[in-house]
Amino acid sequence: MNNYANLKYGHFGQKDRPYGLNFRRIVWMILVVLINLNNQSVIALDTMVSQQEKKNLEKATFAAGCFWCVEAIFERVHGVTDVKSGYSGGHVKNPSYREVCNGTTGHAEVCQLTFDPDVISYIELLEIFWQTHDPTTLNRQGNDVGSQYRSAIFCHNAEQKRLAEEMKLRLNKEKIWANPVVTEIADFKEFYPAEDYHEDYYEKNPEQPYCSIVITPKIEKFEKVFSEYLKE
Repeated sequence: MNNYANLKYGHFGQKDRPYGLNFRRIVWMILVVLINLNNQSVIALDTMVSQQEKKNLEKATFAAGCFWCVEAIFERVHGVTDVKSGYSGGHVKNPSYREVCNGTTGHAEVCQLTFDPDVISYIELLEIFWQTHDPTTLNRQGNDVGSQYRSAIFCHNAEQKRLAEEMKLRLNKEKIWANPVVTEIADFKEFYPAEDYHEDYYEKNPEQPYCSIVITPKIEKFEKVFSEYLKE
């Protein structure tokens, strides 16, 4: 959440990319179709779990820069029943926000989602994740710089990891972005909830400069481009 006044990057990544977001969405859908054709076990997430398992909610953990932004996006997605901001991927137990911001604990700012796979699939969550931040900048999102702002997926099971790795390979093969996707894909190990004041931060502080300058335009663009994913 640093230097918010100097916005070099667009709210979905760099402004000077050769293709617009709608083009990338079309290519994305083609990639998903290719995965489905080439691997029958990936036809749809709801065919990979039993009817009993489908009744259970699942978890997904994403890092895409400032967790205020990530939370504000996924709270608007249908099928996502809960979003918690916190820290994952580090080596210090129970880190504080100040420690994480110093970049000394190894943690990334993350949001852990609880979602209903009967309503939204993990592949669809991956689409939203990858297309609402810049996954090509290492340890950076715009003016937020440091390993705590890295792009990362912390996978809760082998299927999530396989899907994420396969999609990352295909995104790079198809050169969806001008630069390679550098998103870290790792096994989920721990999640430490952030301090209470981070919960629903954007909803409670829409006039805060970072929120109004960075998050509000990002949400507006998300709601326009991904309207089919919005909660009613």
